[in-house]
Amino acid sequence: MSAVTTPIMRTRAFLTVFLKEVKENLRDRRTLTSAFLTGPLLGPIMLVMLLNITLNREFDKAEKPLPVPVIGADYAPNLIGALKANGIVPTAPIANPEVAVRKQDADVVLRIAPDYASAWRKGEPVQVELIYDSSQRDANTAVERVSQLVESYARQQGAMRLVARGLSPGTAWPVAAARRDQATAQARGALMFSILPYFFVLTIFMGGMYLAIDLTAGERERQSLEPLFANPVPRWKILAGKLAAICTFSAASLLISLAAFGVVGRFIPTEKLGMELDLGLHFSSHVLLLMVPLIVLLAALQSMVAAFAKSYREAQTYLSLLMFVPVIPSILLSTMPIKSQDWMYAVPLLGQHLGIMQLLRGDGIGTQQLGLCLAGSLVAAALGVLVTAHLYQSERLAISG
Repeated sequence: MSAVTTPIMRTRAFLTVFLKEVKENLRDRRTLTSAFLTGPLLGPIMLVMLLNITLNREFDKAEKPLPVPVIGADYAPNLIGALKANGIVPTAPIANPEVAVRKQDADVVLRIAPDYASAWRKGEPVQVELIYDSSQRDANTAVERVSQLVESYARQQGAMRLVARGLSPGTAWPVAAARRDQATAQARGALMFSILPYFFVLTIFMGGMYLAIDLTAGERERQSLEPLFANPVPRWKILAGKLAAICTFSAASLLISLAAFGVVGRFIPTEKLGMELDLGLHFSSHVLLLMVPLIVLLAALQSMVAAFAKSYREAQTYLSLLMFVPVIPSILLSTMPIKSQDWMYAVPLLGQHLGIMQLLRGDGIGTQQLGLCLAGSLVAAALGVLVTAHLYQSERLAISG
């Protein structure tokens, strides 16, 4: 009878702690806001809004008539006519174009040399200057548009000169480089949305952060941890219940985020860029599978860090610093493009980043890569739980002040 009762008692102890923590934090507005609103919803909404605003503005600059101040327009009427035919609207010249582009009074200024006409008649190269500030990212589209039109006009006129001399236009270009881009539309989309893995990790982190603080440093500050430890229940069961509660909130936060990206992803005009973005059920289910061990690992790390803090505010400071850890793989892969190798999937955070990028590209993730990702993160999660469990055995943890 006792042998049967003991596992039941253990399960009851775990469930009691788990349900207690979940119910209490469901009444905490700060925890609910962080877990179910700020983390999972704010990121997708902000990303889609920024992308739509940026892309629509760039499309407008690429398609609508573009005003460009021109200095010396009278020297090259044919060039000006070609630019007008392609949507460039020449405006009055500016006295000091260098200062104008630095102050963003103009995106680009076209300056035609006074000797343009005489050099043109002699068949000599003529000078046309594009004055711009490359540090002004907002001007890049306008600069590229004007630059491509001027170069296209130059190639066209050069070809006509060769024909007039009885030569084939191909004489000037004996070698032609034919580009064969093998990137699929979905792979190009993955390059643009490479920040998504960090969003998902940050969502998990935010989903459990305030809960982890409250269940350790918060209870310690309120002096409610000592009476809890005084119960005839092993400390590891109390920790298991608290970790389960943190993981529940983190997993719920991730699910909301995946659902949000699945919905708002349809409003991103990727088709205008020749890209595809598939954030449907297949993508979401695989991301959830990749993130399961990471949910446990981050819950253990948050509980471990919070256990060292003597107050709620101190724990909040520590965990705010820990929040920068998940961005490390994204920074490494963006600043140092590295060819992924199988062993990298076994590294927590890095493996998840690589796996999600594979899913975004539409390549899928192999069984071996998935196994390495899950195994590496599970081992790290187990170590994190063991270290946190060791901290929970200390009597100093229950003492505030």
